Amino acid sequence: METPSGKTILSGIQPSGTLHIGNYLGALKQWVELQKDNTTYYCIVDLHAVTVPYNPKVFSERVLDAVAMYLACGVDPDKSVIFIQSNVSAHSELAWLLGTMTPFGELSRMTQFKDKAAKQKTSTSLGLFAYPVLMAADILLYKPDLVPVGEDQTQHVELTRNIAQRFNNTFGEVFTLPNAYIPKSTARIMSLTDASRKMSKSDGEKTYVALSDSPDIIRKKIMSAVTETEPVFSFEKSGPAVQNLLAIYEAMTNKDSATIEQELSGKGYKEFKEMLAEAVIEKVRPIREQYELLRKDDTELRIVLGRGAQRASQIANTTLHLVKEKMGLL
Repeated sequence: METPSGKTILSGIQPSGTLHIGNYLGALKQWVELQKDNTTYYCIVDLHAVTVPYNPKVFSERVLDAVAMYLACGVDPDKSVIFIQSNVSAHSELAWLLGTMTPFGELSRMTQFKDKAAKQKTSTSLGLFAYPVLMAADILLYKPDLVPVGEDQTQHVELTRNIAQRFNNTFGEVFTLPNAYIPKSTARIMSLTDASRKMSKSDGEKTYVALSDSPDIIRKKIMSAVTETEPVFSFEKSGPAVQNLLAIYEAMTNKDSATIEQELSGKGYKEFKEMLAEAVIEKVRPIREQYELLRKDDTELRIVLGRGAQRASQIANTTLHLVKEKMGLL
């Protein structure tokens, strides 16, 4: 899939903890490419993050961590609008209006709600259930053509399209129907300890490599990553654990699969893991160093977020005003 140009694009990540190489390869790396020739909005979705248990004492620091990492990875506030979701009140207001016309049945079929509700059981909140409607509001306010998401989020984009079409049919044309954007070249990075699970902070420190990890920690995590019985290095024939490590190596080195397979021919797991660790360290090093520099003084981060909130609010409030007018609320 070619990198689009001339499009309006919106995406967001929750400030739920340290970002890892899966976040970088699956989202942030694409964000940097997409901002070059498109109108891009990148949001820190803090309202989504509070739908599950969290620590309010460290939450604001998590938000600043997230924006610092955006900038460290190359997201440019002069090219992209970077803002905090809760700083633009139109998100919450539109979510309520869209919720009045979103069937209960559609929300109850959302796969991620089922998964999270099964974990929370009796503590499942209305906010978690209504999460997809808020996500729809996040998207539709900016009338994007494309929404970069992982494969596990495509169901939410489809719901967003349904909500937008229903509104347009009922009240008149307001919303652009967005499409999910999933580059074919994007590596889907799995856990270092269980290749059947997507890399996630919630599964423990050994399962992921954080963008803020030191070289020693990265080496330790990579060297302890699970492999298969025999050292077969093939993007098609190796087991899932080795394929995952190969995908990481491919993404970190920008080498093609044939070159990598030839390079690793005759090597063992120890040698491969050492090569992989060094590749990850070199890719992460400048990101970590820039991140640490930005977090020493959060003045610049707050300026970026304040400016982003102003720019986002102008667009979002214009859309919200039109929605309310169409619904007879003005």
